[in-house]
Amino acid sequence: MSIIHNKKAFHDYFIEEKYEAGIVLEGWEVKAIRAGRVQLKEAYIIIRNGELYLIGCHISPLKTASTHILPDPVRTRKLLLHLEEIKRLIGKIERAGYTLIPLDMHYKTGRIKLEIGLAKGKKQHDKRETEKQKEWERERQRLIRAK
Repeated sequence: MSIIHNKKAFHDYFIEEKYEAGIVLEGWEVKAIRAGRVQLKEAYIIIRNGELYLIGCHISPLKTASTHILPDPVRTRKLLLHLEEIKRLIGKIERAGYTLIPLDMHYKTGRIKLEIGLAKGKKQHDKRETEKQKEWERERQRLIRAK
């Protein structure tokens, strides 16, 4: 079940591969995510010391869940992946000019997971072509329904 979907990522990037990663979260963050108070629009993923970190993900704290601490809504959060997957991602990012983008946050067996994509940036003409394709698909569906 999806919590939040990053539509901007599919508009700005070609997604080559997808991976599922766990996230290291605090208690107040889990409660806020379950309440739907998370935003992935400006988020990105970096590799530091052989580990993946999510930067720019905004989780708005709940007033009732975070009374005893000072929550940081945009703190850096560590992502959990297998070592072989991390090594493979490091190689592709350094060699081929790819980047890592968060695509989707969802539940899996009671845990919150983040789907990340190995992405290559789109040029302006690619974005226009994608928009034309989407508009044509909508128009085609209207024509099929009208018959």
